[in-house]
Amino acid sequence: MRISRRDLLLAVPALAGAASAPGFQLRDVTTAAGLRFRHNSGAFGEKLLPETMGAGCAFLDFDRDGWMDILLVNGMDWPGHKRTRTTLALYRNNGDGTFTDVTRKAGLDVEMCGLGVAVGDYDNDGFPDLLITCLGQNRLFRNLGDGRFQDVTEKSGLGRRESFSTSALWFDSTGDGLLDLFVCNYVRWSPEIDVRCSVDGKRKSYCTPEAYRGETCWLFRNRGDGTFEDATAKAGLFDTSSKSLGAALLDLNGDGRLDLFVANDTQPNKLYRNRGNGSFEEIALTAGVAFSEDGKARAGMGVDVADYDRSGRESIAVTNFNNEMLALFRGDGKGGFTDVAPSSEIGRITRGSLGFGCVFADFDLDGWQDLLVVNGHIDDIAAEADAGSGYPQPPHLLLNKAGRGFQEAGVDVGSAFGQPRVGRGLATADFDLDGDVDVLMTENAGPAKLFRNEQSAGRRAIRFELQGVQSNRDAIGARVVVESGGSRQSQRVHTGSSYLSQSELPLTFGMDRAERADRVVVEWPSGRVEEFARLPAGRRHRLVEGKGVVESLPFKG
Repeated sequence: MRISRRDLLLAVPALAGAASAPGFQLRDVTTAAGLRFRHNSGAFGEKLLPETMGAGCAFLDFDRDGWMDILLVNGMDWPGHKRTRTTLALYRNNGDGTFTDVTRKAGLDVEMCGLGVAVGDYDNDGFPDLLITCLGQNRLFRNLGDGRFQDVTEKSGLGRRESFSTSALWFDSTGDGLLDLFVCNYVRWSPEIDVRCSVDGKRKSYCTPEAYRGETCWLFRNRGDGTFEDATAKAGLFDTSSKSLGAALLDLNGDGRLDLFVANDTQPNKLYRNRGNGSFEEIALTAGVAFSEDGKARAGMGVDVADYDRSGRESIAVTNFNNEMLALFRGDGKGGFTDVAPSSEIGRITRGSLGFGCVFADFDLDGWQDLLVVNGHIDDIAAEADAGSGYPQPPHLLLNKAGRGFQEAGVDVGSAFGQPRVGRGLATADFDLDGDVDVLMTENAGPAKLFRNEQSAGRRAIRFELQGVQSNRDAIGARVVVESGGSRQSQRVHTGSSYLSQSELPLTFGMDRAERADRVVVEWPSGRVEEFARLPAGRRHRLVEGKGVVESLPFKG
């Protein structure tokens, strides 16, 4: 039988990566940047469920100086097994490739069993605020605008609500210009009811969530006075069958209202269509995103949404357990989806991996959004028992080949980047403002890693920072369409996505060789639509709702 070169490349992802140079490298600059962080899972040998989760990370410009800073979430030691004190870590971007730890100065040196982070300016004062999800009580920190944060959990009405919270996101669910808060909750768990499981019949291993009852997610409506009300039941979101780990925003049918996708672990995924009257309708089954192709509920972890095929329709990527493969639900623009992973190279590449954080971004600046996935098993003992698996696992960098499929390039963009890790959180941002997308990832009980994107193909980019006026100030939910040389691509400003993490809010579009965007359309959350012509590439443009381009600066370097 004759085997074509195309069949060989699809069958052997390493060769597919070697078939064409990616045109960039992801260089580990963690030490040079001054990041000295190690996640504390609290593990002391008893194999308690929360120890498997890891923690998230975020890029945010907390001091509004134009440079993306870094927040790293941390866990803590279990009561009765105290070894050290660990807290959140906030690193201020110095603008020269280095960061300074300002955690204590910012008032964030708080010990908690932290898991996820969501960044959003909920009071529209121009400074991003922080929601930290925890095992126990979540914490809301208001940015005071002077480099400090204030814990307003009780004052805001979010206090006295303990759960096993994971991912969270900010969005305007009602169109009133205020950011509401959506929080994922996992299972009902405490050390007292921890179930003993074993994969080898001898040693205790971590149980799957099937051993525990689920919890409902929460929706908190912003009252506009610094407080929130629990609108979970009123909005139609109360559901104790869910075991939620990831959440993402999208617009299912182009009606301008933000819908919610929730990735569930061993339970069907949920898709909540925004009815526009303050309530949501759950339609995952009819939309085709609840189960795998063979009708099974998978172990959904991380999620991201993008118009990856430049069809104008948003699609959904969901990471799952090993032997389940990543799901890539391709949208039809009418509210329906088809999982294209089983019949594509994505399914073959990701089947043996246990994925967590995932992010769509145009890493090679060719105008097509790629997909990055970090992987790592939940248990060293379970990994031993699973032939062909491992506890640390290398990431997948899937380069988008002009909408014709994806090509694995993780081993081609730098030896440090392709190393096996117990990956969990993942976020992206142009932290050095040179016009490409850099990477931040976290490891369970391991270090955080920062990778700088170094381009070599000479491609261009264009960057947009949006500010709402009638819309929420962060412009979360805004959609930007860029047309150039007959091509058309789109992105949405969003919080949440990935796993326990958040990427920067500004949008970076790869422009390949184009010198300008012929036409840029901004669809603001308020419903206002603005158009701009002949915006030059190689620059970062700040757009204010109703005022147009208020600043245009070249990239650094």
